[in-house]
Amino acid sequence: MIGFWRKKIVFFFTTIVLTILLISHEPVPIAEAQTSTPTPTRPFATVAYPNRSLSASPAQLAPLPYAYGALGKAIDAETMKLHHDAHHASYVKNLNDALKQYPDLQKRSVEGLLVNLNSVPENIRTKVRNNAGGHLNHTIFWQLMSPQGGGQPSGAIAQEINKTFGSFDAFKKQFNAAGAARFGSGWVWLVRNPQKQLQIVTTANQDNPIMDGSYPIMGNDLWEHAYYLKYRNRRAEYLDNWWNVVNWPQINRRYLSFSTGRSSN
Repeated sequence: MIGFWRKKIVFFFTTIVLTILLISHEPVPIAEAQTSTPTPTRPFATVAYPNRSLSASPAQLAPLPYAYGALGKAIDAETMKLHHDAHHASYVKNLNDALKQYPDLQKRSVEGLLVNLNSVPENIRTKVRNNAGGHLNHTIFWQLMSPQGGGQPSGAIAQEINKTFGSFDAFKKQFNAAGAARFGSGWVWLVRNPQKQLQIVTTANQDNPIMDGSYPIMGNDLWEHAYYLKYRNRRAEYLDNWWNVVNWPQINRRYLSFSTGRSSN
């Protein structure tokens, strides 16, 4: 009988101990994980201009914002006339020809075509890439120069350049070096990259940085048709002289329009 009650007592206390252990080791309820929604990247809808996109319905060649010879400190009048009236005009014509049979594509902006190239039919994809890129790049390029250009930047873009590159002179040196080192035809750019940092990049042919997720703040044309009549094969000299016509107020406007999101279609 004593053995029976001893077993009962042992069983009772064992049950209590086990219950206490189970309670003490019960998992603490974990709050449902809060997945942070990443800050949406501002769509590249307004790259051609600080406040509007570039229409493809149909694409049109805008006039130069200055006379052919107005940038004589860096680029001669004959080069400007051929560059705008022949080369840029051909990109516009070829883009419209490529889209002629695709009315849905014509409803997109030029920027929209370039950032969604995989949705462009394969039979016209290369033609759209080259000519939409050429149209967009040159539309930006004409705005980045001015007869009153040159000097040093001021405002927000100047502060960001100094912060990123150490000084404006250091930035110029790196920008020119990248442009000189680009093999063949292409462009050299100052962009805001996907990490929201200023970066100097180059692109081949008529590719635009938006195709790699970067926003072009300023860029210089490295194709020979941009400088060959005056400089022949002296690209480095062209790159040096180009700073005499750089339109810093417009570049600052582009920088601010993307950084603050003030641009609108």
